[in-house]
Amino acid sequence: MAGPSWLERLRRARKSALLQDGKRKVHYLFEDGLEMAEEYDLKTSQLLARKWREKTALGSSGKWQVEVGEPTIHTAGALESELIKESSSNPIFMRRDTQSSFQWRIRNLPYPKEVYSVSVEKEQRCCVVRTSNKKYYKKFPIPDMDRFQLPLDAAALSFTYANATLIITYRKPQEILAAEEELQKELKKIKAANDGDGECKTQ
Repeated sequence: MAGPSWLERLRRARKSALLQDGKRKVHYLFEDGLEMAEEYDLKTSQLLARKWREKTALGSSGKWQVEVGEPTIHTAGALESELIKESSSNPIFMRRDTQSSFQWRIRNLPYPKEVYSVSVEKEQRCCVVRTSNKKYYKKFPIPDMDRFQLPLDAAALSFTYANATLIITYRKPQEILAAEEELQKELKKIKAANDGDGECKTQ
C-alpha cells in the first residue's frame, strides 16, 4: 500500500461517495484492484472508519480488513457463541483517530497504570506496548506513516490509562495533516457533485 505519492494514488483512484446517517462514506478502487472504504463525520470531516480489501489469488474479493474503527465481529452459531463467551474479557485493540492524532485503545487491561510502557521501534517501524509484569505485549505499525514514508518520532507518542483502557496517542506530523486537508477538498468535490441527495457519484 506504500508508494512514492500516496496522495496521488488517492487522487487517481476511482471514488464513489454516499451521504448517509450523518456520514460521508467513500469507496476507493485503485488501479491494482485494491479497495478502500472510509467513513467521515459529515460535520467535522473526522475519519470514523477505514477498511481494506484485496483480490484473492483466484481473483475474487477477499475479506475486509479493518484499519480504523470498531474491529469486525464475526457472527457465530449459538453453540459456538457459548463456547467462546469466556474470551470476552480478552484485551480488545482498536484504532480511533482524532483530528490531530492517531489513537489506539486497548480495552480490558486490568493492570495499574504504572506497569505500562509504550515505545517507538524506529528500525522496525512500529510501536510497542509492554507491561513490567509481563502480562501483555503488543506490537503495531502506523500504516499512514508507512504510506507517506515518514520516520517515526518517539516524541510524538504518549499514553493515558483509565477504566481498564490504555489510550495510546501519536501526534500527526504536519505532512499528514496537510495531506488530509487536501484529501478533504477532493472528497467535498464528490459531495458537491451529487447535490447532497445521498446518491453515489463516481469519479
